[in-house]
Amino acid sequence: MKIRVAKSDDLDAIVAMMNGGASSQRVELERGMLKNYAPAFNEILRCPNTSIYVGELEGGELIATFQLTFVKGLAFNGKPRGQIESMHTRADMRGKGIGQQMLAHAIELAKERGCCMMQLTSHKERAGAHRFYASNGFIATHEGFKLIF
Repeated sequence: MKIRVAKSDDLDAIVAMMNGGASSQRVELERGMLKNYAPAFNEILRCPNTSIYVGELEGGELIATFQLTFVKGLAFNGKPRGQIESMHTRADMRGKGIGQQMLAHAIELAKERGCCMMQLTSHKERAGAHRFYASNGFIATHEGFKLIF
């Protein structure tokens, strides 16, 4: 598998992966609203501190994705943090070590940028994802809160 930065042609496959799980939060694809993702996707492609990555098989088939943002702050002596968002492996490809490869790639990118840590959030209902992150060295150090508009 090759891991690369996403390009504009990848949006359909990325959204399909995001909507391929059992989460009731992600229903836009089923409603035919793919065009709603395009403005944000195109802005992310231009953002200097955020990139979307895809895992691609030899024939060009996309099977995994994540978004990586480098967050600057004063804490931790001003060192940046790597923030992973929207990490997904296509449903039919789970359990094959792909997510682990993607996560290892994200961690390496963060280290190269001088980050002091990698952080992420995962919905409380995703016990399998929590086990995956814990098995890759992540520890649940904080309780997260959201205010959804």
